[in-house]
Amino acid sequence: MTTHLSRPVAVVTGGTSGIGLAVVYDLAKDHQVYALGRNKDSLVALRLLQNVEAVEIDLLDFEAQQKLIHSLPQINVLVHAAAVSEQTTVENATPDVWQKQFSINLFAPAELTRLALPALREQNGQVVFINSGSGTLALPGHTVYSASKFALNALAHALRGEESDNGVRVATVSPGPTDTPMNRKSRERAGNFAEIDPLEYSTPESVAHAVRLVVSASEDTQITDVNVRPRHDKAKR
Repeated sequence: MTTHLSRPVAVVTGGTSGIGLAVVYDLAKDHQVYALGRNKDSLVALRLLQNVEAVEIDLLDFEAQQKLIHSLPQINVLVHAAAVSEQTTVENATPDVWQKQFSINLFAPAELTRLALPALREQNGQVVFINSGSGTLALPGHTVYSASKFALNALAHALRGEESDNGVRVATVSPGPTDTPMNRKSRERAGNFAEIDPLEYSTPESVAHAVRLVVSASEDTQITDVNVRPRHDKAKR
């Protein structure tokens, strides 16, 4: 991989689609970005962008995670945007469903963070977890996804305390309904094919702006929790 040490290095999981892709575009303005994903067409397109290294990787292959981390020149920012969501109830959720969603939404970012900690400490780096409104408010029918995001929230808060003396800042950015491919597939599986009101869904770029706010925090502070809600917010609180 090409190194560009004149720029800070950002690693973005889920970098080939949705929020992760928007974060890649935004951070590439002033970072060398390693965009991680599995969509081959998106990876090819990303390789044409300046300041972006597109990396095909299965995040559940922990040996591949380790090889990747060891190959990087440094890590200043680690953004966890990869996630899966499948609407299901407790009654219908099988062990395989629980395993799949927790593996991608929690276990993979936990291990990648663990492996990256030495490099992050060396650079006084930042970890940004893309969570969800479902990480603080569990809705019926989203049981497994919500549980995984509640756990990710706990991971972020505990990690912040553990790393406070090591120079690593930790943030959680929690979008509400966002117009992403994952959200569209979720609505289609639920039988909702209606046109959306644009103001009822944030754009991935809006969430990327929140990540930029976190990453750009001055050295004397850290932004820990950011909620990004659509203009017409219909969440039941």
